[in-house]
Amino acid sequence: MSGQCDKPPFDGQQMQGVRYQRADMAGADFDGVNLSGARFYAVLTKATFTDTNLSEAQFEDVSLAGARFNNVTLSGALITDANLSGVTLRGVSLAGVQIDDADLTGMRVNGVLVTDLILAYEEKTG
Repeated sequence: MSGQCDKPPFDGQQMQGVRYQRADMAGADFDGVNLSGARFYAVLTKATFTDTNLSEAQFEDVSLAGARFNNVTLSGALITDANLSGVTLRGVSLAGVQIDDADLTGMRVNGVLVTDLILAYEEKTG
């Protein structure tokens, strides 16, 4: 198509509070986007979020499998009923993060299996 731009559709947009429901956004590229307070009820498999504000965003019943997060803000975000398999977190602040009712199979923190850490804690305190 003539006049079509090579720029990703979500490049530098101001999209605060937008609601994405029943959307297939697999492989979407969010670059420099303000998505604070956005609500995602979508497929975001292999999506990429770069220089993106996701503070107070809500991800519910979503697939984020294989998604990439680079220089993003997730403060105050809520992620429920989500598939996060294959997601890698590096150089992140997890201060105040709460994880409840999760399958931690194979999850590692600094190379140590989380299930082993929990078992050691339970043995020490139990």
